[in-house]
Amino acid sequence: MRSVRGRFRAAVLMGAAASVLAFAAGAMAQNQNSQNQNSNRNGDPHSNDNTWPYAKTGRSPVLAVVGDVACQPGETEPSGEKKGENCVGDTAQNLVLSQAATAQQIENMKPDIIALVGDEQYQVGQYSDFENSYELSYGAFKFITRPAPGNHEFYTEHGAIGVAGYGYFSYFNGVQHNADGTVMTATIANNPDTAGTFTQPVPYSDGQAGHFEQSGGLGNTVPAGGPVGVGNGWYSYNLGAWHLISLNIECETQPGGCTGSWFASELQWLKDDLAANHSVCTAAYWHQPTFSAANSIAVPEGTTAQAFWQVLYENGADLVLNGHDHLYARYRPLDPSGNSDPRKGIREFIVGTGGETLDAVVTTNTTTADPSGNPNFNAENIEAATGQFWGVMRLTLNENGYAWDFESALKDPAQPTGPPTYSDKGVSSCHGRPGWGGKN
Repeated sequence: MRSVRGRFRAAVLMGAAASVLAFAAGAMAQNQNSQNQNSNRNGDPHSNDNTWPYAKTGRSPVLAVVGDVACQPGETEPSGEKKGENCVGDTAQNLVLSQAATAQQIENMKPDIIALVGDEQYQVGQYSDFENSYELSYGAFKFITRPAPGNHEFYTEHGAIGVAGYGYFSYFNGVQHNADGTVMTATIANNPDTAGTFTQPVPYSDGQAGHFEQSGGLGNTVPAGGPVGVGNGWYSYNLGAWHLISLNIECETQPGGCTGSWFASELQWLKDDLAANHSVCTAAYWHQPTFSAANSIAVPEGTTAQAFWQVLYENGADLVLNGHDHLYARYRPLDPSGNSDPRKGIREFIVGTGGETLDAVVTTNTTTADPSGNPNFNAENIEAATGQFWGVMRLTLNENGYAWDFESALKDPAQPTGPPTYSDKGVSSCHGRPGWGGKN
């Protein structure tokens, strides 16, 4: 993704890193103090009037939506990666401040759940990277986070040989230990055209990030190579009147790729999950969008995700939430082919504005914004967008609809022109599941 030109000095970066540490510690301490104060107020340690994140307020649930968050810790980029997305280094970018700003925005928002739409940790999502960057800001909200993985959790580089999300699943699901108490590890081979190996902790099979299959990966093939386990990671949950689905589109490095058995099993799971769903409103989220506001559809992931769209559309889903494009965009309701459909269409939001370098919004003369190749697709279908601001979208999940509110947390200092802040908000209704007696 596009790099931000450096505008900060090393001293500022060091101060920013300190502020992130202070923020994470302060946020957790603040939550604990609030719990203690409320419990002591009534002399009941199990009192129900604890403040966020434990309180049950009676309002419609709030979902915080964001992706593309945490910079690569240290000054060294992994082999094969372009420079400019690490926390410190030759360009002196202040990506520490941007992820701290969006974390503070979440703290102020006080959501019920945080839906992460991929690329939580750059560059390759190793466990140590999560601990030394993501954890220092977004770690304050870990137990209310419902993540989806991105390419940076699955690839060693953009050339795409996977680490199968070992760091991602270890961070969110927890790390297994040997009988002697040492951390259980797996050595993951890279593609022959890259150097070295990755030694990563082995995650638990089930947890916050969904299921991790302990065998069946590329390392079990002959000749052996690549990861042994398979990071599946799709799951669903209900929040208020809504059914929410977290999907994994990182199919390129999985067994069979994007046309094989692994993706087929996920697609079948999605069909079964939707068939059992009785909620009026449904949203799904994953990383690479099928319709790209940056005019950069990921191949094969973005085009493969069109299959998700088809199943979701057939089952009356209302929203698709994506990242990958480092910008904010809101599309009008569309069918799986990208045609306007105000009656049954799904609205796509892209919220890749968690802290990483930002991308420009492309609205004209596009050729790859959607699978059909319509050169005017974004100009015709994007209702609002910006590539100048980091921020988090507040999605209020009402009983029969939703309200969105994207507010900027910090402006990109490399883009000094234009307004100092950005806001996009509105409301819409759910169209209901087919045959339920609603608008369909």
